[in-house]
Amino acid sequence: MQLTIKTTLCCLLFLSIQEINGQSIDSKSLLENIEYLSGDDLKGRKTGSEGNAEARAFILSEFKSMELETQYPDFQQEFSFENRRENKTYENAVNIVGFVAGSESEKLIVITAHYDHVGIGRPTEAGDSIYNGADDNASGTAALIELAKYFKKNRPKHSMIFAALDGEEMGLQGAKALVKDFPFPLEQIVLNINMDMISRNEKGELYASGTYYNPSLKTILEGAATGSTPKLLFGHDEPNTGRDNWTQSSDHGPFFSANVPHIYFGVEDHVDYHKPGDSFENIDQKFYVNAVNLILKCTLALDTELTQE
Repeated sequence: MQLTIKTTLCCLLFLSIQEINGQSIDSKSLLENIEYLSGDDLKGRKTGSEGNAEARAFILSEFKSMELETQYPDFQQEFSFENRRENKTYENAVNIVGFVAGSESEKLIVITAHYDHVGIGRPTEAGDSIYNGADDNASGTAALIELAKYFKKNRPKHSMIFAALDGEEMGLQGAKALVKDFPFPLEQIVLNINMDMISRNEKGELYASGTYYNPSLKTILEGAATGSTPKLLFGHDEPNTGRDNWTQSSDHGPFFSANVPHIYFGVEDHVDYHKPGDSFENIDQKFYVNAVNLILKCTLALDTELTQE
């Protein structure tokens, strides 16, 4: 995979971010991976498509190269579901699930991001019909890979599951399948951290939604985010607020329904949401690298401060 000259230059600018007390992700790898996953060759990664399978093979290769453990055959949790909108049954959906054992606890933090998107759609005036899904959600998937890489090298206190989920765009199907066929009792999960759309925001804001239901998590996150950019905000999680309530808007939803606490890292919708313009060229690379490093800081704080009993 070759980076563009623009991307390479940006990577060099971000290298100085990487070694902050050893607690940072590999920004070069992060940007390479989001660029690949959102490329035209993968044609929008729609569930069941060839591009989706290519994305899955890439994630699987990354998990294997890290030597993660897993509770599923060859890291793959296969599932099927009916898409009523299309009047079609999808038989070949697949979640990719890796595992890192904790040093002090068998309690689990489950980190999720969906790798599917909406595929090929209505073309723009310029003739672009590929919905690349760079922000939604190649951004979360590439971040998931880097977080797994970090915690494989820096063993967490809690055990961690890293799940790249399929079928989110068709009704959170991958998350529903994972919760239904989870390899441990759900009571062992202390938290689901979900990442979906984390690579661009004109205001420099990243939301951590879900603390309304678990206020103690907000205290931990506020401490971790002090002095960091982007600015970490809270909200989009109060009942009876309609579409402004994100509690069921992404893969954390099935965990919430199963009474598992969650933090959903994401940005507010932008002009390219579910459009061909959601491409690698339109992400904010500096915002994205900083956002993923902030999510890492928050995850480290949660791993340290949540109960391990």
